[in-house]
Amino acid sequence: MKNVLLGLALASLALVVLLPACRHELSPIDISNINDPNDPPPDLGDTTGVPCSGDTVYFQNQILPLLISSCAQSGCHNVQSHEDGVITTDYAHIMQHIKPFNPSQSKIYKVIIDNDPDDRMPRPPAAPWTQEQINLLKTWIEQGALNNACNENYGQCDTSQVTYANFIQPLMANYCLGCHGANNPSGGIRLTNYAEVKAQGQNGKLYNSIVWAPGYSPMPQNGSQLSACYISKLRAWIDAGMPQ
Repeated sequence: MKNVLLGLALASLALVVLLPACRHELSPIDISNINDPNDPPPDLGDTTGVPCSGDTVYFQNQILPLLISSCAQSGCHNVQSHEDGVITTDYAHIMQHIKPFNPSQSKIYKVIIDNDPDDRMPRPPAAPWTQEQINLLKTWIEQGALNNACNENYGQCDTSQVTYANFIQPLMANYCLGCHGANNPSGGIRLTNYAEVKAQGQNGKLYNSIVWAPGYSPMPQNGSQLSACYISKLRAWIDAGMPQ
């Protein structure tokens, strides 16, 4: 009898190992206790370094996530595809198509603002950049296109009063809408408004993708994992019932 049970256990283990990971398609999970009272305090990340200034646009914090989300996809401008010889995954490659202090002579800026659908980036059916995003890129170039960064968590990571309007929506715009916008969203998942983001928060896919949980596509795609503070803010928002 022991041999039969052992055989069944080994067969089940083999089946689990051989089955491929299913991304964006796992069954919804219970997220009601993401912050279990018995869990250790969340890691809020490094709160030292350079504080962010509202007068400065930062490449690592604002520009690179936008370019990766909008442009560095398969078939476009990632390292493998490098369409038209353009790669938008890192500072060195991006600077091959940027003229510091001169947006009008910067190839990446010019294709971002191009009104011709055949030339504009991101290519249709992806949505064009918003005017706010275009202004960020323009200002960064005008400020010298530096490889700069700041710590959004400088001083402290405040996870209180996190709402969709004051944190989640800007987070989606900078890191996610390039793949999950209104037109042809990756995996059929759109994150363009409160209802769509809340739905993904409720079924657990948003959180599990952000924390790079096994079986989920790590988000942001092709980018670095979000900071510990940003993840903690997302958890706090979900735990609070995802206030708008």
